Amino acid sequence: MTKSMKKWRCSDELWAFVEPRLPEHKNTHRFGGGRPRVDDRCAFDGILFVLRTGCQWNALNATGICSSSTAHRRFQAWAEAGVFRQLWADGLVCYDELKGIDWKWQSMDGAMTKAPLGGGKNRPQSDGSSKKRRQA
Repeated sequence: MTKSMKKWRCSDELWAFVEPRLPEHKNTHRFGGGRPRVDDRCAFDGILFVLRTGCQWNALNATGICSSSTAHRRFQAWAEAGVFRQLWADGLVCYDELKGIDWKWQSMDGAMTKAPLGGGKNRPQSDGSSKKRRQA
């Protein structure tokens, strides 16, 4: 791996925080063999690269960090297992212990407006005819 790519690797401290929260892998190959499994840390580095840069999963192949299919497959499995939700919750606890979080002040942001061209819920159904409507 090139020096410039090493900056995208997760630190040893972060990996020590993440690794215990990953589900244990069970070999599902019917004969117990198969290709060797890609290291979880390499897959995690690939996931972080995609999340940090916003690149497409397939662009990960060019980095040499991890194959895009492996990283995406692990991302889906770990998301389904609740790994990222647990990391977020545990990270909040750690940050609260280190810096403190003012839990009295909270903010929520959202938009409750109708999409301009989204149409309505109780919109009349089209009869499929090609009649032109009058336009202003």
